[in-house]
Amino acid sequence: MATVDFIKDPEAPNPTRSISKTAPIEGSHTLEIQGFSFTKGMGIGEYISSDTFLVGGYLWQIQFYPDGKYLRRDKYVSLCITLASKKYEEDARVWYEYVLLDEIGNKWHRSNGLFRMVPEDKRCMVGPHTLHDGNRTIFYEDFYERTELESSRFVKDDCLTIQCTLGVVKTSMDAPKMVVQTSDLRQSYEQLLESRDGSDVSFEVEGETFYAHKLILSTRSPVFKAQFFGLLKEENTCHIKIEEMQAPVFKALLNFIYCDVIPDLDSKCLDIILTQHLLAAADRYGIEKLRSLCVARLCENITIDTVASSLALAEQHGCIQLRSTCLEFIGLPENLEAVMQTDGFKNLKESCHAIIYDLLKSVARVRIYSSVSYGQGDAN
Repeated sequence: MATVDFIKDPEAPNPTRSISKTAPIEGSHTLEIQGFSFTKGMGIGEYISSDTFLVGGYLWQIQFYPDGKYLRRDKYVSLCITLASKKYEEDARVWYEYVLLDEIGNKWHRSNGLFRMVPEDKRCMVGPHTLHDGNRTIFYEDFYERTELESSRFVKDDCLTIQCTLGVVKTSMDAPKMVVQTSDLRQSYEQLLESRDGSDVSFEVEGETFYAHKLILSTRSPVFKAQFFGLLKEENTCHIKIEEMQAPVFKALLNFIYCDVIPDLDSKCLDIILTQHLLAAADRYGIEKLRSLCVARLCENITIDTVASSLALAEQHGCIQLRSTCLEFIGLPENLEAVMQTDGFKNLKESCHAIIYDLLKSVARVRIYSSVSYGQGDAN
């Protein structure tokens, strides 16, 4: 056999490689059905639909049939995953998992007619199913017998929670990619604040000194801008004493100005108290984004012990959304008596007389709504 020596083409590229990856792109959506008992009697084939959610480039919906989809199986509730995207390039290959959440958040999966608890690190995915224009649904006709579901551990406070996890399979080819470093701007500003490099102003708060930079403060706060560079700027702007503010609150304020984040604390009660003070500081220095973030956090974490102080704060700083949320919370029959026993409510009565009238109206609205709702239920 003759030996042939090959000469490398100088214009040919170096040996190359391509990689084909086939893996599911996973995502999940939770459908919470409040007032579950009132869904009974909607009718066969009638369903409650979740919002659309995106997984693997496709839009999906969960559909819950409280009286079943077909007459022959009307004693069962039914579930359906629907491909909601109107246009897509190729058929969708899907693995899926339905779970019900019990009263403490454990996940339960149905297998062979029985529900079994799913360990935290496990999946019970079923598939693959190929969906296309002719078949856009994955249907579970006899998901759970209605009467058994009504008395099961999965209905708490008349609420049923269903979680659906999808794994959409796509095949992709790896191409050479340039690694682009993520932005470290926030870290740089955080280091600048901590290092004090180039600082040209200091603040004294409760005996503690904080160093900062006038230009950065001015770009974030119209109050600081007027104080340092306005027509009526103060004479001594190198050392400023801050009154009526706690040192941890001012530290959090500076942290937001430099890093655009507010702190997350381990203690929820402490977190709420700091957020209340931080809202007042944001209003004082005209930092609207921080003000909005504080309002949102307070609205999401209202408690019996803090609602009165949050309401007083909303009244003082003109926070309409927080004020409305607090009034609705206090107006609920299960909350009203407990709130009235708190020191915060006693202080509220003394300092904000006008708010009591609005609170009475809120209580009245809740009671009228409750009586109407119960009346409708009796009529049915």
